[in-house]
Amino acid sequence: MPSASPSLLVAGLCAQWCGTCRDYLPLFEQQTQRFTNTARFVWIDIEDHAEVLGTIDVEDFPTLLIARGDEVLFFGTVTPHANTLGRLVQSAADGDLKPLSDAGLAGLPQRVRAAMP
Repeated sequence: MPSASPSLLVAGLCAQWCGTCRDYLPLFEQQTQRFTNTARFVWIDIEDHAEVLGTIDVEDFPTLLIARGDEVLFFGTVTPHANTLGRLVQSAADGDLKPLSDAGLAGLPQRVRAAMP
């Protein structure tokens, strides 16, 4: 049964100058429609919102964050394909992704939410 509000946060952490990111954005937005009741999708330009990353280094694009509440379930570079994103989000929704125990990621979901429109 779908929840009243999305329980997952899915953030694309990219840069406007990155051609791969620009090409990936429409695919990212398509998944927004697919997971309307499951996840809140947000696109963050890491150069416009450097405060979101704190001390985290994003070296490759597109980098994806998937979180449930304050728990990071996935953080890393993904292949820029809609199917890859869809499988990751579905795995998180199904409870198949376990929280990461990387102290460096602490607070990232909260900072992303604070930067969301």
